[in-house]
Amino acid sequence: MRTARRPGAARRLRTPRWPGAARRLGTALGTGVLVTACAGSGGAGAASNASPSATPPEVLCARIVAHWSREVLDGGTYGDYQSMGLSNGQYDILRSVVDDARAAKKREGAGAADELIDRQSREGCAARYRSGGPDEGPWQ
Repeated sequence: MRTARRPGAARRLRTPRWPGAARRLGTALGTGVLVTACAGSGGAGAASNASPSATPPEVLCARIVAHWSREVLDGGTYGDYQSMGLSNGQYDILRSVVDDARAAKKREGAGAADELIDRQSREGCAARYRSGGPDEGPWQ
């Protein structure tokens, strides 16, 4: 059964348990919408939305092969190619580079070996990726 209200009596509103938290959440959501809208409108935030260009696989290969070639040359031992983050083909390049770098280091010194590592890593990786990567060209 309903009880009758007195005429003119104000209806009592329930107050939320966390009125400050709800207000702060509403403000934060509103701010997020405004920031997103401004960034997408070509304003100051538009330049940050551009995605970086991808590094070609032959450049990544040359960097990692050169890095590990120096490590192996300095350490004197070969490690497991998978623990180095290399593919089997990249490891083949590394072994060839290190063998040549050892000989160059004995003949001409560390500077010559370092230059050889950079040059042969670039050349070996460029040849490896010339026809495409694992999903392209003769790799299929």
